[in-house]
Amino acid sequence: MRFLVDNALSPKLAELLSEDGYDAVHVRDVGLQHASDQDIFQYALDDKRIIVSADTDFGLLLSYWNKNEPSVIIFRKGAERDPYNQKKLFDLNLKKSLIQAIDQGSIIIIEEEKIRIKNLPIHK
Repeated sequence: MRFLVDNALSPKLAELLSEDGYDAVHVRDVGLQHASDQDIFQYALDDKRIIVSADTDFGLLLSYWNKNEPSVIIFRKGAERDPYNQKKLFDLNLKKSLIQAIDQGSIIIIEEEKIRIKNLPIHK
């Protein structure tokens, strides 16, 4: 899996994911630290990456996009603060419950106590 970690999250998360064998980059790594959400969205789409963020605007962008990619993982309600905790939540959930949702195209909201998944496209 290929991840693009947004500015709303620490570059440390991309580093931790990379150390675990994932292809993960932070927007700073690819010169997008000042880019608009639309440009980040397009980069993720073109480079076949899953957006990881705490910014709910990516969910809004996908609501207007009538396709099933790119998938977006959004950390919310406390889960967006600590990259080590985010990595722990990835480890607990990625392999068992999120891979299928990511592969088919989804918006995934990860909170401390629950995960919500909305399949793409949002409007059929």
